[in-house]
Amino acid sequence: MNTLKFLTCDQVRGIVAAYGSPLYVYSEAVLRRSAQTALAFPNAYGLTVRYAIKANSTGAILSLFNSMGIHFDASSSYEVHRLLLNGIHPSRIQLTAQELAPDLKELVERGILFNACSLHQLETYGKYLPGRDVSIRINPGIGSGHSNRTNVGGPSSSFGIWIDHLKDVTALADTYRLRITKLHSHIGSGSDPRVWKKVVGMNLDAVRALPDVTVLNMGGGFKIGRMPEEHTTDLRVIGDSVKPLFEQFFAETGRKIALEIEPGTWLAAAGGALITAIDDKVDTGKEGYIFLKTDTGMSDFLRPTLYGARHMIRHVPRTGEPSADRESVVIVGHACESGDILTPVPGDSEGVDTITLPKAAIGDYLVIEDAGAYCASMCAVNYNSFPQAAEVMLRENGETTLIRKRQTLEQMLQNEI
Repeated sequence: MNTLKFLTCDQVRGIVAAYGSPLYVYSEAVLRRSAQTALAFPNAYGLTVRYAIKANSTGAILSLFNSMGIHFDASSSYEVHRLLLNGIHPSRIQLTAQELAPDLKELVERGILFNACSLHQLETYGKYLPGRDVSIRINPGIGSGHSNRTNVGGPSSSFGIWIDHLKDVTALADTYRLRITKLHSHIGSGSDPRVWKKVVGMNLDAVRALPDVTVLNMGGGFKIGRMPEEHTTDLRVIGDSVKPLFEQFFAETGRKIALEIEPGTWLAAAGGALITAIDDKVDTGKEGYIFLKTDTGMSDFLRPTLYGARHMIRHVPRTGEPSADRESVVIVGHACESGDILTPVPGDSEGVDTITLPKAAIGDYLVIEDAGAYCASMCAVNYNSFPQAAEVMLRENGETTLIRKRQTLEQMLQNEI
């Protein structure tokens, strides 16, 4: 029985034969379904769905989402230019960055929406572009996430303007004649409906003091259940839980506030998989482990090393059917680095764990599921001088298209002097 999410064993073999390994494969059909679900997010007075492109910035994925009416959030000026080069209209791009863009004035004059993430950013924007509209990102004081590293709200997070500093925000807006038309906050990953409801309520209270705000952006962080025991966020449940708050706010103030959401993982994760070949198989004796060494690792896939994140990993034999015999194995990457472990203890990047697979041989393949987000775009690229992996789109008609060539050594070295 095939347990792969959107591939078949024969497709895996054919894709590797055509393009080599390791490589990322994305499902056009799954990506479209994710976008359609996000665009149906319940709302009271209008909805904009922004894709956080840091999740996966490959041009073919940006173009696909753009064609469906998705807008975009960029985390750096470089991501803004990447979007522009992919034909995305400036009016669909918002810049929300930790680092103040050196070309901020030029970008805003081209039509990019700036989202100020600190008082310094807001004041700099006011000096450059007085009398303009602006969005502000606030830290609402609470957050959510499966680890501290994925929680971007609360006192331990540097993201956004601390909620208690709103008086400073309005003072700067008055000084530079700025109109704050959007309020943005992002609590992290996890998407507990109770936390979301509480933060929406807090943010709407802040909106009361900002009379020009017409849009509330609640960020993303909607969780994908990558492992069987993990829960995938139901966007309808989240949306239905907060829609009445917007209606109540209108009844009290006469102001209709539109909603924005900013999914990255939720849009892209389930639509991607990383295919890798088993390069070696070793053991450390009866009291130790069996290790499967792959031709990928932290140079392509950093989440396990960074977060102790777990993904379902499926075995595909190079030929024939999977063995009826099963064994517990540790899967490791190709980097000469002790932390390059693809099966860490959940939430503990330093712990070594095993998974049970059909007995595998050197030359067989492994498919790492739900790897469409924060994988290809977030990796220790070129560590050990491994080239960046190729990327392929599996079209809805079953055909495959190469959307990113495998990096060459010459490309890796081209900027060295």
